[in-house]
Amino acid sequence: MNSNVIIRVEEKRDFETVENLTRDSFWNVYRPGCTEHFVLHCYRNNPDFIPELSLVMELEGKIIGHVMYSKAELCLENGEKIPSWTFGPISIHPQYKRQGYGLKLLNFSLEKAKNLGVGFVCMEGNIDFYKYGGFSLASSMNIHYYCEPKDGEVPYFLAKELIPGYLNGIEATYKPPKGYFAAEEKIEEFKEFESKFPYKEKLVLPGQLF
Repeated sequence: MNSNVIIRVEEKRDFETVENLTRDSFWNVYRPGCTEHFVLHCYRNNPDFIPELSLVMELEGKIIGHVMYSKAELCLENGEKIPSWTFGPISIHPQYKRQGYGLKLLNFSLEKAKNLGVGFVCMEGNIDFYKYGGFSLASSMNIHYYCEPKDGEVPYFLAKELIPGYLNGIEATYKPPKGYFAAEEKIEEFKEFESKFPYKEKLVLPGQLF
């Protein structure tokens, strides 16, 4: 991995580049095509969006990575809600994947989040990668995913305390913030948005989730 890397807060002038990067990074990964670039596009006007944690990674002046964070919440058994946070999409240009850039961006962003007072993050992802960032299965912390059985391990639902003791032994349920369902809720708007990008072939590939 090239050490000549800069990580900084995303600026308005970066928006188009970052959306293209996100699209290239996720195209045909989890589904034919992808929706992550539209989620990001919509999130910038969402009150849960955290601008200070929308970060780009530059290599020799070229943006090769991006991550964004969102406010979220955990729901306790008694209906009480406590603050939580989530992140993603986290994108690395396909040319630079599997070279350590993603982990560098992840760890940098988590440290910045902690310094901003973020105590706990949970997200959906691959434990084989995120374990290197200190993530565990959320079920091991008694944090449950809203649409899965409470007594089961959910292999894709991961969590990490950034401030030790933040959870204080609680048991709670998490549902992704509404902003992550933008493509499903704004179907026609998503189609119009996608039509502005260069054509890419949608493929059904092994390992896709949708």
